[in-house]
Amino acid sequence: MYVPDAFRESRTDVIHAMIREFGFATIVSHSPDGPFATPAPVLIDGARGPLGTLRSHLARANPHAALLAAGVETLVIFHGPHAYVSPSWYVSKVAVPTWNYVTVHAYGTPRVLADDAGVARVLDDTVDQYESGMEHPWSAAGLPAEVAVGLRKQVVAFEIEITRLDGKWKLGQNRPAADRTTAGEELIRRGETAVGRMMLDAGR
Repeated sequence: MYVPDAFRESRTDVIHAMIREFGFATIVSHSPDGPFATPAPVLIDGARGPLGTLRSHLARANPHAALLAAGVETLVIFHGPHAYVSPSWYVSKVAVPTWNYVTVHAYGTPRVLADDAGVARVLDDTVDQYESGMEHPWSAAGLPAEVAVGLRKQVVAFEIEITRLDGKWKLGQNRPAADRTTAGEELIRRGETAVGRMMLDAGR
């Protein structure tokens, strides 16, 4: 990914926080027929490995599972907030339209979890993360044991220790502060709150 210095985010804790908030990612591996991509929820364990470890699962019937089992280097793309920015919102008179966004590219070699307990932990942790804010959280513990075991056999769980982590926070840092302020405020007014606030914070 092309990352100009003005847009580079290298703080691991900031990148991990973004991954936790926008965890539905695109997993990309190279196959004999070219790149193969699968969208899936991905967890981050910041305590394992210098850059953290990703954890996820996908259907065993998905051809991507064989690529993961083969240990093919994999790219996981996390898409954060993004928004179109009109030059009419700037103080500067000479400008062109652009798109501001936050994205993370994480690279590493996958390791498939062969044991049922490891698969169960990935599935349970995924459910726990997304059910935690529910009034009545769902849990797999309520399933009949034979059903839970059968469901786990239908998925492949895996981990990827991150070997390279690229963060790009393109938020108008290359423009005058006045432009970033007026455009950020206009985005907030239009309901693009996340990008707008990040633009206002980018120069601080």
